[in-house]
Amino acid sequence: MRYIEDEGRIVWSASDLKAAAECEFAWLRAIDAKLGRVPAVEDPEDATLERAGRLGTQHELRVLDAYRSRFPGRVVEIPETRSSDSDGLAAAVELTRRALADPDVSVIYQAAFSTHEFVGFADFLVRDELDEAGAWVVQDTKLARHARVTALMQLAAYVDQLDLLGVPHAARVELLLGDGSVSTHLVRDLLPVFSLRRDRLRALIADRDLASGAAGAAIPWGDDRGALRVIACGRCPTCDLEVVGSRDLLLVAGMRPVQRERLRAAGILTVDDLAAAREAPERMSWDTFRNLRTQARLQLTSPAGGVEDAAAVTRPATTAPAVPTYEVVFPKALGALPRPDHGDLFFDFEGDPLYTETPPPGAPAQWGIDYLFGWVDTAGQYTPLWAHTFAEEREALERFLAFVELRRRTHPRLHIYHYAPYEPTHLLAMAARHGVGEAAVDRLLREGVFVDLYPIVRRALRVGSRSYSIKKLEPLYMGDQVRTSDVQRGDDSIVRYVEARAHADAGDEAAAAAILDDLADYNRYDCVSTLRLRDWLVDRAREAGLRPSIDEEASEFAYAPSVRAEALLRRAESVAATATASVLSPAAVPAAAGVAMSAAALVGAPAASVLAEPAADQPEVVAEALRLGAAAIDYYPREVKTFWATHFLRLREPVSVWEDTRDVVVIDADRCRVLTDWHQPEGARVLRRIVELRGSLAPGTRLTVDSTPFVVYELPAPFPAETNPRWIHAARTVKVVDVLDDGAVVEETSVQGFTWQELPLAITPVAPPTAGSQQAAIDEWADAVLATADVLPADPATDLLLRRRPRTGRGELTRGTGTEVSDITATLVDLDHSYVAVQGPPGTGKTYVGSHVVACLVREHGFRVGVVAQSHAVVEHMLDRIVEAGVPRSQVAKALKGTPAGDPSFTPIAKNGMAAFIAEQQGGFVVGGTAWDFTHTGRVARRGLDLLVIDEAGQFSLASTIAVAASAQRLLLLGDPQQLPQVSQGTHPEPVDTSALGWLMDGASVIPADRGFFLAQSRRMRPEVAEPVSQLSYEGRLEAHADTVQRRLDGIAPGVIPVPLTHTGNATQSPEEAGAVVDIVRDLVGREWTPGGDGGAPRPLRASDIIVVTPYNAQQVMVEEALAAAGFGETPVGTVDRFQGQEAAVAIVSLAASSGRDAPRGLEFLLLQNRLNVAVSRAMHTAYIVYSTGLLDDLPRTPDGVVRLSAFARLVGADARP
Repeated sequence: MRYIEDEGRIVWSASDLKAAAECEFAWLRAIDAKLGRVPAVEDPEDATLERAGRLGTQHELRVLDAYRSRFPGRVVEIPETRSSDSDGLAAAVELTRRALADPDVSVIYQAAFSTHEFVGFADFLVRDELDEAGAWVVQDTKLARHARVTALMQLAAYVDQLDLLGVPHAARVELLLGDGSVSTHLVRDLLPVFSLRRDRLRALIADRDLASGAAGAAIPWGDDRGALRVIACGRCPTCDLEVVGSRDLLLVAGMRPVQRERLRAAGILTVDDLAAAREAPERMSWDTFRNLRTQARLQLTSPAGGVEDAAAVTRPATTAPAVPTYEVVFPKALGALPRPDHGDLFFDFEGDPLYTETPPPGAPAQWGIDYLFGWVDTAGQYTPLWAHTFAEEREALERFLAFVELRRRTHPRLHIYHYAPYEPTHLLAMAARHGVGEAAVDRLLREGVFVDLYPIVRRALRVGSRSYSIKKLEPLYMGDQVRTSDVQRGDDSIVRYVEARAHADAGDEAAAAAILDDLADYNRYDCVSTLRLRDWLVDRAREAGLRPSIDEEASEFAYAPSVRAEALLRRAESVAATATASVLSPAAVPAAAGVAMSAAALVGAPAASVLAEPAADQPEVVAEALRLGAAAIDYYPREVKTFWATHFLRLREPVSVWEDTRDVVVIDADRCRVLTDWHQPEGARVLRRIVELRGSLAPGTRLTVDSTPFVVYELPAPFPAETNPRWIHAARTVKVVDVLDDGAVVEETSVQGFTWQELPLAITPVAPPTAGSQQAAIDEWADAVLATADVLPADPATDLLLRRRPRTGRGELTRGTGTEVSDITATLVDLDHSYVAVQGPPGTGKTYVGSHVVACLVREHGFRVGVVAQSHAVVEHMLDRIVEAGVPRSQVAKALKGTPAGDPSFTPIAKNGMAAFIAEQQGGFVVGGTAWDFTHTGRVARRGLDLLVIDEAGQFSLASTIAVAASAQRLLLLGDPQQLPQVSQGTHPEPVDTSALGWLMDGASVIPADRGFFLAQSRRMRPEVAEPVSQLSYEGRLEAHADTVQRRLDGIAPGVIPVPLTHTGNATQSPEEAGAVVDIVRDLVGREWTPGGDGGAPRPLRASDIIVVTPYNAQQVMVEEALAAAGFGETPVGTVDRFQGQEAAVAIVSLAASSGRDAPRGLEFLLLQNRLNVAVSRAMHTAYIVYSTGLLDDLPRTPDGVVRLSAFARLVGADARP
């Protein structure tokens, strides 16, 4: 940033986009400092950051050298200049313009741009040689290994400058990352957010009143400037000075910004106010408030509380640190401590995240090394393992794991203690990197050998300190043992280690050894500190009368990799080894440079926009498919493991920790009632009661009738229950009798004859069903793969995993027969044990097409067809439509789930009656069922069907697809991954939890033409609605059917109508937006509505013709109450999950959250394109989007979030670029 005093203007650069995004308050204070209003705040010296800067420069120069070699005489290097050097800058800008116009130039290094408000220097502009217009690709080098949002904004700034110059640029930008990879991003996904950020900078600058100069007022701490809503990070040096000086709430350890805002809204402004407060503010639970208040009180009374002005409490370096006060606030959490064992170890790593080595030719660079493994035993004996190279790190890992295995033979109940999750996380990553010890590390984790003391401390204690780092806790238990080494901080250790290696490389082994000894002493102290902390916590547990914890619940850690999965992984490694370096990196930087670069990065080659066909199953594609298959084998065990892990967490942790988890309902006892008290129905063996449970639903919660979720009670439970010393809750299953908008009616049964009057605290998720026959089907597929030699099987599941084109007799999909139904039918008949996909956007008649295709296949070709989906309702809806399409009822069958509302259109059969029905059929037929049915050989023989239709394949996991594919010779994937996505509970090593259709499309918005069919005409939405939906989710390829223009709503324009509002502090409910919704509904009801087509004659629009979609249940309740009070109670309100598959004349979307900071799951969830797509596309005529303008002021945390915010900005027309 530069202030030109004589012109009274600020000139900002791309780096200011980053600085302002990190802390707007600090950036504005920096402007105030340049204006002379306040002293400048100097950033503290950071040797690690300086080293990263040097390495980043080296990375940039290596890339430059590679370009010089590749394009001799065609690289223009703009001389280095400073933005404050007006003449030098003008010359650099002129040289850049000449180079851009010179057709012989291929690369421009440090291209200079300058306008009235902006100055910047782009690392590289590379001409796209495959583009006829000679468009330029903007590239930036970053030492990071992942794309960061601020780096993307810098790239967008340079694209914007090219636009201002009228210079053509490519449709993509590229980050050349430190690990040698290239992160490619579409310009259209970045520019709208860049435009918003540029406008934000302009608004911030305007707020500073530059014309007043030094006489103007500096921005005060705590002043968010009203509607501008200035963001302060609370952590940077500028903020920290103000936090301490004003005794701000951010002094309180664990205080989150959203909690601070809610406290401030209630008039609680300082740590002193909080310590004295008696009531929780709105939208803050009592548990959260009580914990924060206790923390504030302790910090005020603690000598180590960190509340006083730092200058007033500066201590001499020789003074022992103050001992903080503490309270044990949750003694039961100490029950998580295992019983001490003589074999226990106390472990700590020291690492250098910027270490790297020259990789083998074609391989990506690796970064980061853990150079010291250290541990002490219960006697304090210290053992170090040093690793100065990646090879030595691998050896150290193997030695450490071997030592632990041997020690466990002698001490089978030993545990390895650490503080914070660094150690097990890095062991996992290290094992994966080196390909050794993965099973051993996983086994240690599964068996609960590692014990992290940090979460135990955070749950059990409140300590009078601003930080809960182990260094701040040490005065509690280390006594007079103080650190005597030169190394005091982790960052110091990294710098000192680099110094030691420099000495060693220079031949000064004595100097290197002295530093390494100091580092070892630092590491030893950390290990001893962990030992002493464990012992101190054990003493607190004994004071509370707690017994040591038993081992982890077996069901929580029951998962172990299967033999088949490991065999597939070994084969994948073998196949991957055959891939050539040119495949991994077609045009790499010379190996000596230490960075591999893709050909696209070096020549600006266009990125592929469609899926490429692997030539004869290329090795890397086969290896990926095998890894997916391995993950699929263990998919169900991992899902089960994850469920039980989170279930037991809910038994151990307060409700406030997990209340936002999907499928959780936190019960509001005042709104609940017992409908039928304990009784014993005729024929029943136990007593039962029916209870209406109402409360707050977590985002995405979906309850279903006849499901059996858990309910959680506070301990001691009102019924007999086996519990663990660590638990604070007990759980049992109930049956859902009815689903309510804000809860459920459930049936509870007595326990051993005991009944009770208490109500549960929460409803929690249903346990996943056993995999059963699905696991067997996947295992059979894996066995077939393992039995092959060089060529993988030719079957539908394998074709999907390899993303092969569907294999047909004629070599391609059939098109041009007259209709989509006839094209798809002909293709399915022609399939050779393969698949075909049909993507059906909203309103395109996916179910119509699917049902008529099936009807044609059954009637004309005698096909034996199965229909499967994630839910019974979806399957039964498709069967109804198949019967409507002309298949006789007697040839369509399914076992019913629950009691049907009426007589089904298809033939109901017994739960186990599918095999008998199939045996009775003389020709074609259709059977519907679940994945269990189509993997059970007692119901459907392997390959016994001609076709299996997977409906809503955008929500059907790839693992489940592999399983059900065993039942049929062909697969028809019917769905749309651009609508609601597949939901998974587990964490998997490969994306086997993604949907089958999503995997096939590989991130594309539209199915590639050689993989399937795209239904491109919506018969629901008018063109004015279809067009923005098409741009949002379908690359502009979705169109409205001509008949839709017949729909009219008197006086209301068709299309998407943004309704921007200004409100602050709202997270999941907004009274402002609820009021706006009521106003819209009031204005619409009674206007003349012409449905068009077969919708009937014009009539007044009813309240029920409008739907309101919101992402949060709290907003749903608020809007429902507001509509009911206004007399519009017939208007349905719900989340997108409720309305998928439905339509309305008008859809109103209310996003509720005031900003991304306020939204519980951030902008990434709130603006998820899938959910916006479903919400807006319900509308036949008009969709209103009611939102806070604050949503556009936030910079998302992830690149995906940038894509979503850009899409939202386009949707609401906020993407203009003046």
